Amino acid sequence: MTHKVRMAIAGLGFGAEFIPIYQAHPDAELVAVCQRSEAALNKLADQFEISGRYTSYDAMLQDPQIDAVHINTPIPDHAEHTIAALRAGKHVACTVPMATTLDECRAIVDAVGESGKKYMMMETVVYSREFLHVQDLVHNGTIGRIQFLRGAHYQEMAGWPGYWEGLPPMHYATHAVSPVLTLAGSLAESVVCIGSGRIAPDLAGKYGSPFAVESALLTLADSPVGAEIARSLFETAHEYVESFTVFGDRATFEWEQTQGSGHVLHVGEVPKNVEIPDFADRLPAEIAPFTTRGVYDDENEHLSFIQGGGHGGSHPHLAHEFVRSIVEDRAPAIDHVTAANWTSVGICAHESAMNDGARVTIPDYTAPAG
Repeated sequence: MTHKVRMAIAGLGFGAEFIPIYQAHPDAELVAVCQRSEAALNKLADQFEISGRYTSYDAMLQDPQIDAVHINTPIPDHAEHTIAALRAGKHVACTVPMATTLDECRAIVDAVGESGKKYMMMETVVYSREFLHVQDLVHNGTIGRIQFLRGAHYQEMAGWPGYWEGLPPMHYATHAVSPVLTLAGSLAESVVCIGSGRIAPDLAGKYGSPFAVESALLTLADSPVGAEIARSLFETAHEYVESFTVFGDRATFEWEQTQGSGHVLHVGEVPKNVEIPDFADRLPAEIAPFTTRGVYDDENEHLSFIQGGGHGGSHPHLAHEFVRSIVEDRAPAIDHVTAANWTSVGICAHESAMNDGARVTIPDYTAPAG
């Protein structure tokens, strides 16, 4: 590519966090933003001096100046918006999850292949400082041979936009799935899941999902390692947490049990608290400061920050990986096949839970449809 990657952002709630990152990135240029509310759109675009402004997503896709679209629209729209952008000749970054059905995952995988464009799912956990630190511990041999992996994501979604109400817990599972599969260096092959507890009938009626908690066991492709995933979204009393634990034969990293208590590294049988460094030094100097700050402040915080703690400094890492994949003409780290597998884990897990824990095979997105 002979020019900077010309970016557009669709959805400016959580999506606004990426505006100054793309503006500062040495290989990117933010040329447009899109939001349905014209007043809110203009307010933010004025703040960041963005000239390209769209209230229509389809109209934005017709702009020939745009190379890539970062999608932060509501979950039910992810598949439609992704496929439309790919067919319009745009590279796509999309917030999680990739889609809401297996058919949508397959359609996106096919659309990426047909378009020749890059697709990246912007999963925050695998670029958080905690994950990057543990990944180093795996790579340098501190953990040793991985024996078991566990991921969990507990979050109360009351007060979030209406489409969240009653969402099956596993349909938003990538924050728990992604770290364990990445550390294992494998994709998920099959899943067994049980549903537990009950949510209020008015919530359960939205998606036909009665469960307060869903807990799954995964088998991994070409791996002797197993993994456990637990998720809750409503009416389950627990502090917000996105966590993972990796058990090794030399050491085990265990996520802190309560916020501020400290993560623990068990070396042999001796536990000790570990300090987690920041990884801003892995980024261009222009965007490195965004590992510790963003658009929102104490008086104007997005719910993902109130509950999510800024996603572990992951936002500039995600933007950098996506932009560089385009510049270098290579697959991004979380490409379409990986994203489809991670997303399908949750979809298949919920299917299993609704069928009394029957084993469900996860589709092989490396193979042609048919």
